[in-house]
Amino acid sequence: MAGIEETNISLAVLIDADNASPSIIEGLLAEIAKYGTASVKRIYGDWTRPNLGQWKEKLLEYSIQPIQQFSYTSGKNATDSALIIDAMDLLYTGTFSGFCLVSSDSDFTRLAARLREAGKRVYGFGEQKTPKPMVAACDRFTYTEIFSAEVSEEAQIHRKSARELRGDTKLVTLFRTAIDACSDESGWAQLSGVGSNIVKQFPDFDSRNYGYGKLSDLASAIGLFEIEKREQRIWLKSSKKK
Repeated sequence: MAGIEETNISLAVLIDADNASPSIIEGLLAEIAKYGTASVKRIYGDWTRPNLGQWKEKLLEYSIQPIQQFSYTSGKNATDSALIIDAMDLLYTGTFSGFCLVSSDSDFTRLAARLREAGKRVYGFGEQKTPKPMVAACDRFTYTEIFSAEVSEEAQIHRKSARELRGDTKLVTLFRTAIDACSDESGWAQLSGVGSNIVKQFPDFDSRNYGYGKLSDLASAIGLFEIEKREQRIWLKSSKKK
């Protein structure tokens, strides 16, 4: 993970049932707990439809409030509208410091942007198919395939080798640029600052997408940086050349 700081801020978790799988819920809520307290947990869908049946057991187990929304017109997603309206209502209460939007749907792009304009943190969660504008509209975006990999051997994410990582020019450049931006006069930068800098540029950056549980493990695996641990903090220096 890159630059996550545990905090006790109040969060509103809003889930689009049509665009999220119940298999991810345990990993999802554990991830959200790293950002704050899920004070509100709501999930939106037409619960009269059989395709949402697998969600019902999870709703009871994790105390998630189902919001019923009938599809009034074919081809129009009334569920999205209900979620957006609720998000704005919750915003105006002034109670929440952040919102967690769980959907792979690009229809929530403007909502994410609007919440950020109001000074709220927005954490997005969706599948790899999520359109880039939605990803970019969030402060941080986590691909839910990570949570599936945590519970299923078949879904395990391939851990990239040092050769593959060093061959990823974009990844190496991200690290080098972030280290340069955060380094002191001697060229050393704290790992936490490096991670935060990368996420500000690319909200969907996550070491787990490369098969590494921690950012420090990913940096070490790349093999192009000096790494030191000082007083429980990890420092990086971009000294080795590709």
